Amino acid sequence: FTARTIIDMLEDQHSEFWLSQLRLHKARHKKDRQYQFWQEGNHPQQIYSREMMQQKIEYVHNNPVRKGYVEDPTHWRSSSARNYAGLPSLLEVETNWW
Repeated sequence: FTARTIIDMLEDQHSEFWLSQLRLHKARHKKDRQYQFWQEGNHPQQIYSREMMQQKIEYVHNNPVRKGYVEDPTHWRSSSARNYAGLPSLLEVETNWW
């Protein structure tokens, strides 16, 4: 549902760059679709401690840094790192989860 909604929105907005990226990264064996939104694979893991939750949050926050998009996680506009740092953000995020 989510992928279809986003792809429909991108098509409606004629977002050719993003649509071309979704076409480019589509798995070769996916013959029934033009685009692929989600990455292949699913490896769920139970979060069983505060330390593990913190590790997962830091991992997600540092993704744009590892990719070289920003030097600090809080500089990524849509990151919840901004919420955890007490900075203005695009969405409200619950930071007191434990």
